[in-house]
Amino acid sequence: MRFFTFLIAAIALAGSLPVLAQAPVGDALKRPALAVKAPQRAVLLAAALAGSRIVAVGERGIVALSDDRGATWRQAPSPVSVTLTMVRFADERNGVAVGHGGTVLTTDDAGTTWRLRLDGRRLAELAKAAATTPEAQQDAERLVTDGPDKPFLDVLQWDAKRLLAVGAYGLAFYSDDGGERWAPWMDRLPNPKALHWYVARHAGNTLLLAGEQGLLARSDDGGQTFQALNSPYKGSWFAGELSANGQAVLAGLRGNVWRSTDGGMQWVQLASPVPATITAMTVAPDGGLLLASQAGVVLRLQGDALAPLKAPPVPMPSALLALQGGPLLTLGVAGVVPVAAEVLK
Repeated sequence: MRFFTFLIAAIALAGSLPVLAQAPVGDALKRPALAVKAPQRAVLLAAALAGSRIVAVGERGIVALSDDRGATWRQAPSPVSVTLTMVRFADERNGVAVGHGGTVLTTDDAGTTWRLRLDGRRLAELAKAAATTPEAQQDAERLVTDGPDKPFLDVLQWDAKRLLAVGAYGLAFYSDDGGERWAPWMDRLPNPKALHWYVARHAGNTLLLAGEQGLLARSDDGGQTFQALNSPYKGSWFAGELSANGQAVLAGLRGNVWRSTDGGMQWVQLASPVPATITAMTVAPDGGLLLASQAGVVLRLQGDALAPLKAPPVPMPSALLALQGGPLLTLGVAGVVPVAAEVLK
């Protein structure tokens, strides 16, 4: 599993949140998220922009919204109380969030309300119905038997209709109608060991997927076909970005950061001053790359090397969100922690 995500979830479950009301004990996929006094101080794992609104997601199904660049926050209702691991927006209104239990949520009002579109029970039945080989049938039966215990860890959203959620044990499900119907894509991905997918990025019709043990796959036709790529190292990839010009940057264990400018055929390692796992990466408004390590150091890519920002360490960051003109928002076990705009210059 994505060790950092699950470490955060474990810490959160062992800790406490300022709960306003108690919810009945039951299935977390059917139980709405509890209301909290300060959602920006909850364990948050991802954030995205819906127009000028910031939408952050994290433990226990919490969705936090800010309309003033992170100065104040409020909680949006969520239909689940499982940990949410990623959120993305196609435009200022249409977004998707994924998480534990095979959860996929969508919104069409900039994160104010969310609808459950997929969960682990339904995806197991979909995989079973679509299985056409003995191997696929066996895998689908295992999903049914295991129950909804496998998380989605990343998601692509091309527009309001097209979605691709990927995650643990090779999970990959696609929808072309905004989440009403789903098709398993496990059989079209080069992943014979059913390793975990941690990173999904797209630029136009080019898709780049990365994951456990150096797992890499690329598509140049919008996901109709994929090819396996040789990885420059055998550790897991936890963060990455893909630019419109085809440049890819991926990062993982022990400060490993690699760049490709030819579609992933060749890779060059980038020098890093911090030998700690890279847990987050984002594109800054100026087009540069910002990264964060498990040690709490935020770095900027400069040429062929990473340079640390002159900012205090951030407690276990899991995501970065760079705002035009600053600040840079870091998210993790301490919730939302801003890095001043001056530090980014």
